[in-house]
Amino acid sequence: MLSALALRSKAHWGYDREFLEACRGELTLSPAFVDTAHVHVLEAAGQVIGFYSLVNWSSELELRHFFVDPAFMGQGVGRRLWDDAVTRARNLGREQLLIESDPHAEGFYLKLGAERIGKVPSQARSGRVLPLLLFPLTDGR
Repeated sequence: MLSALALRSKAHWGYDREFLEACRGELTLSPAFVDTAHVHVLEAAGQVIGFYSLVNWSSELELRHFFVDPAFMGQGVGRRLWDDAVTRARNLGREQLLIESDPHAEGFYLKLGAERIGKVPSQARSGRVLPLLLFPLTDGR
């Protein structure tokens, strides 16, 4: 269910079928992943309308997945998920949150206080790069 939501959300940005198929692996959440990562969902009327995951990455914490069902975009769901993710990351004792952002989502994260610190290669398409963002968790944001 979460993997399907992630693909629907990604498709919202107009990506072609070939690209979405190339993304399928990284957007698929296995039961083992869900058991070991911090995966959190937001529901409305018994339906999952968004989710995110927090993953330990080296000494950092990474926001790995962050998806809102397209039918609920623009209704504050992303902000509610973000606020929850930041609270949980702080409660885990972390000082910063890393985000490998889809280029279409970068503005959302920047608006919330993240800053671009570089770029990383995309796993889905050779030559494509993704913004690498950092959100500080200790400065009162």
